[in-house]
Amino acid sequence: MGRKLFCEHGPIAYEISLRKEALKKDIEDYLIKGYKIAKKKNYDNFEYLWKGEAKILYRKLHGVDMQLQYNKAKNLEIAGKKIDGIVIQPGEVFSLWNLVGKTSKRKGYLEGLTVSNSSLGKGRGGGLCQLGNLIHYLVLHTDLEIIEKHHHSDALFPDEKRRVPFGTGTSIAYKRLDYKFKNTSDCPVQLRIWQDDTMIYGEIRGTKPIDYKYRLVEEDSHYAMENGIFYRNSKVYRIKTDKKTGKVIKKELILDNHSRVMYDYNLIPKDQIREASNAS
Repeated sequence: MGRKLFCEHGPIAYEISLRKEALKKDIEDYLIKGYKIAKKKNYDNFEYLWKGEAKILYRKLHGVDMQLQYNKAKNLEIAGKKIDGIVIQPGEVFSLWNLVGKTSKRKGYLEGLTVSNSSLGKGRGGGLCQLGNLIHYLVLHTDLEIIEKHHHSDALFPDEKRRVPFGTGTSIAYKRLDYKFKNTSDCPVQLRIWQDDTMIYGEIRGTKPIDYKYRLVEEDSHYAMENGIFYRNSKVYRIKTDKKTGKVIKKELILDNHSRVMYDYNLIPKDQIREASNAS
C-alpha cells in the first residue's frame, strides 16, 4: 500500500491542502497569466439578449438519492446569487470560483452529488457543475473566448431526457478546476442567473446586438464495445449562422466524444449499439 498524500491525513490536512491549491491558482491567474477578473455587478438587464437557457433542477438519475438533487437546488440558489448580474468588461475574465468562493456549511451549502475520478459521491456544495454547464452553454452561443474548461471524460448517466449534445458540460472543483471565459468583444457583457421551484435560468446579455447565432449539433452518436468496455461516441459541431441571411458562416468540431460508460450496460439503447472496428 502506497504512502498517504498529505491531504489524506484528516480534515485539517485536507483544508490546508485546499487552501494551498487555491493560493497557487490565484498566483497563476493574477501574477503569471495577468487576468483581470470581473468583479462588478449590475442588476439592470443589458438591452440585448445574446442567449438564454433554462434547465431542469431535478433529474431522476439512476442509483442517485433524490435528496441530493433537492440539496443541489439549494446549492445552486446560493451560488447563482453570487454570479447573477456580473458584468464582464472587454478584456476582463469571468471566473466562476472567484465569484462563488468556497462552498462551506457556514454559507448554507448542503451535501450534493459530486463526481471525482469518474466515481459518484457526495460533498458540501455538490451539484454546482450544473451551474458551470449552464454558463458554458450560454458562452458557446457567442464569440467569447473560453480560456479554462475541464471536460467530463466519462458517460456517468444514461441519456434519458437529454436536451443538449452529450459532453458539452464542464467539470468544476474549488479552486483547482475553474470555468473561465474572456470578453473578447467590444462591449460589456452581463450574466443573469435565477431559479424557480423547478428550473434554473441563465442569460448572457450585451450592450450591443450581435448579428449571428450559434447552434450545437451532435452527429454519429452511438455506443460501441472495445475490449469488453462500452464507450459512448459522437461528434459535436458548433454552427455559426448569419441572422439576416441565414447563411452558415462556420461549422467547427468542438468535441469528439469517446467516453467510457460508467452505468449499467443494460440501460444502453440496443438500437444505438455498433460493433467497434477495434473491438476484441
